[in-house]
Amino acid sequence: MENNRFAVISDSSCDLPDELTAAKEITVVPFYVSFDGETYKKEGTEIGIREFYREMVEQPGVYPKSSMPSIQDYVDVFQPFAQAHIPVLCICITTKFSGSMQSALNAKEMVLSQYEDAQIEVIDATVNTVLQGLFVLEAVSMREEGMTLSEAVAALDEIKESGRIFFTIGSMDYLQHGGRIGKVAGAAASVLGIRPIITLKQGEIFPSGISRSRRKSIDKVIALLLDYLKENGRPMSCYRFTIGFGYDREEAVLFKEQVLAALRTGGYEMEDAWINQIGATIAVHTGPYPLGIGIIRRHKKERQGE
Repeated sequence: MENNRFAVISDSSCDLPDELTAAKEITVVPFYVSFDGETYKKEGTEIGIREFYREMVEQPGVYPKSSMPSIQDYVDVFQPFAQAHIPVLCICITTKFSGSMQSALNAKEMVLSQYEDAQIEVIDATVNTVLQGLFVLEAVSMREEGMTLSEAVAALDEIKESGRIFFTIGSMDYLQHGGRIGKVAGAAASVLGIRPIITLKQGEIFPSGISRSRRKSIDKVIALLLDYLKENGRPMSCYRFTIGFGYDREEAVLFKEQVLAALRTGGYEMEDAWINQIGATIAVHTGPYPLGIGIIRRHKKERQGE
């Protein structure tokens, strides 16, 4: 790992595209997904994200399930770095959503029992999906700046509370089936055609409104972003930012233009925005049509350089 001081590892909830993880030397530990509750495939390697969404869309009455990486999955990833005396930073999905971090911590203890001098830091991102991806990219930028592992862990801890996802979904069915909302509330919402607006912050999801139409729910998502920026009083250069979508990329492109127009009207300079696909780990709960915005503050050193 030339010119890099530590390895950056994340579970696949980070939803970063393969070409980017390869270019940035990010090691990804896959979640598993199943459509029949028996056969589980590794997300991204044994089942591609487009294939996953296609099955969801073609089988609307079938609700897929996800399973976290095993302890052995993490051991297999940690061990080569320990052998090579390369420090490891492992970033896991919020513990409020998954036990992935516990698998990583157990794996760390197993590797340390064999390689006592190994340096392995496992941290709770307190976020997930495309926002976790932004958090992981912040870790990479810290590595590229020459930060040590301990410096990067401290810097990441400072910015994680700033992370937000503002999003909406196509229907309540998947949230209801996954137990994320009460069955009675979910059934009533489905009958009424209500679409929720949801905020993810500090590891948990919070209701941020409801709407009767996709257009109005999208408008509310953008309003939440503008409120967040106004409350924090920082320019867009202080943030990493992305559009997250599920099955429908064309809708995401139109949404991006709507978001950029709203930002410019609000006085925020933003020429373009990254569009990234939400992976299976979260889509099993949202269904095939999540759409939203991920944003997190950049660390201080990087902001000072702009």
